[in-house]
Amino acid sequence: MSEKLGTVIVTGGASGLGAAVARAVHGSDGTPVIVDRQEPENGHGLFERVDLVRTREAEAAVRRIGERADGIDAVVTAAGIDACGRLDQVDAERWEQVVAVNLLGTAAVVRAALPYLERSAGQVVTVASTLGLRALSDATAYCSSKFGVVGFSRALAAETTGRVGVTCLIPGGMQTAFFDGRDERYKPPPDADLASPDDVAEAVLFALTRPNGTQLRELIVTPTHETSWP
Repeated sequence: MSEKLGTVIVTGGASGLGAAVARAVHGSDGTPVIVDRQEPENGHGLFERVDLVRTREAEAAVRRIGERADGIDAVVTAAGIDACGRLDQVDAERWEQVVAVNLLGTAAVVRAALPYLERSAGQVVTVASTLGLRALSDATAYCSSKFGVVGFSRALAAETTGRVGVTCLIPGGMQTAFFDGRDERYKPPPDADLASPDDVAEAVLFALTRPNGTQLRELIVTPTHETSWP
């Protein structure tokens, strides 16, 4: 992909990192298309209401976007959820929903976008986590999904070499609503060093704007005192 951004699908673009990516794309004269269950409060671009658990519906939404925009230039899969707790204490449906959104939803969106991305020599940025490299107790669902995203991204990069660029973003903790509603023991402490999602979004924008022939395959972005990496 060249420095021109074009049409960029951003899953989870209504909040958190996804919203920051949508702002960054919009601010760089690209056209973000937000794919999310919730409509964004501050609209930067277009919007498709999709629950990524319903993977076939997600694929259909991506195809609608591609036909309406006459192409897709990039996809950023920033949607993510969690279900903290020990494996035998987390409701099975909630556990599986984490894997469905974080991993299967990522694959579904990318799968549907591939024909368009191949035509535009476009770019995929998947969003994993430092917990896709390091496992923690009480995080089996999240670690399973994010380890899966890392593996998916590496295999996808090998599969699409020379046709589509693939970057796996591996962020540490960020200042978002991701931790809201959790039991206190699963929240960062008040003095935790968390990154601004806007700063992480700058890294996404950097990956999206590499000149043709140059790829950032994996990009780890953490606050200075990140505890989950290395």
